[in-house]
Amino acid sequence: MTEIDTEKLLNDAEALKTFNGDVVEEFRANDGKVGGPVTGDVVLLTTTGAKSGQPRLSPLVYFTIDDRMLVAGSFGGAPMDPAWVHNLRANSKAHVEVGTESYDVTACELPLDERNALYDKVVELMPVFGEYQAKTSRVIPLFELQRI
Repeated sequence: MTEIDTEKLLNDAEALKTFNGDVVEEFRANDGKVGGPVTGDVVLLTTTGAKSGQPRLSPLVYFTIDDRMLVAGSFGGAPMDPAWVHNLRANSKAHVEVGTESYDVTACELPLDERNALYDKVVELMPVFGEYQAKTSRVIPLFELQRI
């Protein structure tokens, strides 16, 4: 696929799992670089499952704004937050892989006023995130990942 079919991925858990697995595999095989339909800088975020307590790996696009690493819980504009958002709200400690580095982080969900100001910058960097916000009535959360 040359373009990401977000609707298919949101409605087909197995397709999403396969897609994410392929991104993780490519990331790890290429020193943190991912091509194909994925654009932007990618971070592999490992959270702790809120219910299971098990590690949960999510490849995400991240944004560096004002020397801060930010991730957006867009889920392609779906009406619900992605599972990793729920996990970070339950346990803010996580682990990231960025390029060839790997380290622990604390995730901090940004308050609404700060989120709004920074989300505009996210959209400037990657306009599709404006489309995601327009597709949903929920406020897409932004998290800062702070190295421990």
